[in-house]
Amino acid sequence: MAAIMIAILSFGLRIWHLGTPKGFVFDEVYYVDGARDLLRYGVEVKGASPEFIVHPPVGKWCIGLGIKLFGNNEFGWRISSAIVGSLTIILVARIALRIFQSRRFSTLAALLMSLDGLHLVHSRTALLDLFLTFFILLAALEWLKGNYWRTGIWFGLALGTKWSALYFLIAFAAIALWRDRKRDNLTLKIFAKRFTQFGVVPFLTYVSTWTGWFLSSRGWDRQWAPGNPVKSLWHYHAEMLHFHTTLTTKHSYQANPWSWLVMGRPTSFFYDTPKSCGNSSCAQEVLALGTPLLWWLGIFAIATVLGFWISGIVSKKPDPVARFILLGIISGYLPWFFFQGRTVFTFYAIVFEPFLILALVYCAQKYLGPRPWQLSSKRMVQLLVIAIGVNFFYFLPLFNATVITYGSWHARMWLPSWI
Repeated sequence: MAAIMIAILSFGLRIWHLGTPKGFVFDEVYYVDGARDLLRYGVEVKGASPEFIVHPPVGKWCIGLGIKLFGNNEFGWRISSAIVGSLTIILVARIALRIFQSRRFSTLAALLMSLDGLHLVHSRTALLDLFLTFFILLAALEWLKGNYWRTGIWFGLALGTKWSALYFLIAFAAIALWRDRKRDNLTLKIFAKRFTQFGVVPFLTYVSTWTGWFLSSRGWDRQWAPGNPVKSLWHYHAEMLHFHTTLTTKHSYQANPWSWLVMGRPTSFFYDTPKSCGNSSCAQEVLALGTPLLWWLGIFAIATVLGFWISGIVSKKPDPVARFILLGIISGYLPWFFFQGRTVFTFYAIVFEPFLILALVYCAQKYLGPRPWQLSSKRMVQLLVIAIGVNFFYFLPLFNATVITYGSWHARMWLPSWI
């Protein structure tokens, strides 16, 4: 119940002045336009011609649902993100409850998730990455429950949002097979079942997300192989893959994965200099910046989880909680290091942020130890959470595009690379 209340309060923060800034924010220009096309034609077009699009349609359908219900305006574009952002808080809490077996730690996970700036910015912007995160969390929760059929469906929808979900699918499938083998239960029948759950089900779910393209004659390269839409779709995907693996266009806010955890180069989604702050110099920004204190503590939390996982292996007492947390972080973070020449951004880190939150909760659990907890230990954890909260609200004007004086804005530029 506490986690639900936190999510409800967070939803209020997400829809407050959701229509600000006016106009498109960062890549909304692509995804909102795609969502409107999907609502009208079932495929994305440019004028009267088919348009080559490099991401599958599920995330844009989610954006389109908000437009359908609330209109073709800024609020309508972003309301789906606000809802999904709040739901991810509940999902993180449910996952925490599952792995820590404690409502207190479940509440802590929800609270920390609600106090992160990167998550708030994604929840107020019509991009794809938060929908990707949502479906991955649904898949991870079902995976923890051992319901691999539903896991496969959610992974299929995640793939239908962004292909980077494939890393999570492979990792979670591999651990499922490894656990079967450890139980001496990896028979041919079980292997075939797992292949269906982690291969066939996600594939069929993913292909179904392209229904609009199959039904329309306006889809890009729909007639590349006349009379053979499957072959045409395969060609389309080959072109998409070529784009993703050769994207090296320089961008002023691109950031090497090495800098993501320290928020070395956060992405500015929007910046303006209005004249409505009662000062001669004003600033208004949407900066995709994770709450600094939370992320900086998260670096040590990940290292701690890694240490306990290695210790468990050495002592032959494996720690499944540490393994699960690292599985999510590795799947969402490590692959980007292999694309050093590709144009990438810090805001991609949202997909593994829930596991960073779980790493922080894991450390709190280890620090507090078994109950009853020492008062001094409880106070230390509470103090850190309060500090993260203060840090979050200090940077809040940069998360929700509040107009402030230039001096106030500059005071929040803690690192030169944030400008």
